[in-house]
Amino acid sequence: MEKQSMIINNILSNDNLNRAYKQVVKNKGAAGIDGMECEALFSHLRTNGAQLKESIRNQAYNPLPVKRVEIPKEDGSKRKLGIPTVTDRLIQQAVAQVLTPIYERIFHRNSYGFRTEKSAQQAVLKAVEYMNDGYNWVVDIDLEKFFDTVDHNKLISILNKEIKDGKVLSLIRKFLVSGVMVGEHMEETEIGTPQGGNLSPLLANIILNELDWELEKRKLKFVRYADDCIILVRSQKAAQRVMDSITKYIESKLLLKVNRKKSKIGRPIEIKYLGFTFYNQFNAKKYKAKAHEKSVQKVVRKLKQLTSRRWGVSNSVKAQKIAEVLRGWINYFKIGSMKTLCKELDARIRYRLRMCIWKQWKTPQNRIKNLMKLGVDKDIAWITAYTGSRIAYVCQRRVMNFAINKERLTQFGLVSMIDYYTKRCVTC
Repeated sequence: MEKQSMIINNILSNDNLNRAYKQVVKNKGAAGIDGMECEALFSHLRTNGAQLKESIRNQAYNPLPVKRVEIPKEDGSKRKLGIPTVTDRLIQQAVAQVLTPIYERIFHRNSYGFRTEKSAQQAVLKAVEYMNDGYNWVVDIDLEKFFDTVDHNKLISILNKEIKDGKVLSLIRKFLVSGVMVGEHMEETEIGTPQGGNLSPLLANIILNELDWELEKRKLKFVRYADDCIILVRSQKAAQRVMDSITKYIESKLLLKVNRKKSKIGRPIEIKYLGFTFYNQFNAKKYKAKAHEKSVQKVVRKLKQLTSRRWGVSNSVKAQKIAEVLRGWINYFKIGSMKTLCKELDARIRYRLRMCIWKQWKTPQNRIKNLMKLGVDKDIAWITAYTGSRIAYVCQRRVMNFAINKERLTQFGLVSMIDYYTKRCVTC
């Protein structure tokens, strides 16, 4: 429990504000409703920094409404984000930096979201560990529009258990009720904590930490990443009992909403969690993680866009962009089993790039010349160039695999998925 007035002093210390400034500038991000960019923050603080600190200390500071932006989701719906002004992001970051170490001492070990040295991959591996210990029924509880439904009074009452500085609690409440600008119209925010704010992830963990310790109290096995929580039990009967009782707890005690349509009970193979699903490796008789089919489809769609013959950039640029996507995707899913998938995608990518290159060569004369440069016999090059067949058919032929092989595509900057995965896989 932190003493009165100690926290606000720590928040407004020069060291803490300087760290917050560096983090906000590093994160960049769009301007809020005042139009101020990150680049202008330094000069703004030089002129107004002392006044800003004093207004917070005197409880005269009022955050501006956040700017509403909508991000498309996979299911066709839109995720509502709120962009605070740069100044408000600075203050939120300063608050988060001071409150985080306070709450890290009481956060549950199985909470993995928005925490240093914690990750989604760790959450998935912990779930696998429980599954292999015999907890192979999964209770997947979906919180409906979590960030939009947080009850302010409930959140403040939870904060008050640890934070006894009224000025800090008042400041946080002001951020919660600062409103949202939708176009030219301002909407009040009587509930919820907008996604996009520097403080929102921490506040989410603070309220859901109550759920974590309730699950611990009931001796249940679980993992939670932000509002994505799964509970693992030994039987279907136990799963149903847990689903009913925990749903009741969430709605009656935390005042959050459970989406009953999306919440479900199932075996690991039926569950999608943080982009992963699970399968039972028959020979080893144990569960392992792999990328969910929807995650695979998503990256396939992206790779298709990047290997489009209609995209008017050089093939080296295409290869480099593909490499960026592949590195990011594999770095996230490297804990999963996907050697076969990597080989299949490698072949598909190389095939589509060959089509791009063949199209770029355009004329039969140019195609003959380039094939011969790549070591193809003159007669075979001539027959291939004048085949008259569709590009897709030509690029499936052995001569094209020889001429534009893996090594030559690597020179363009292409990354081999299987090679990159093999080097980084942690479960192979």
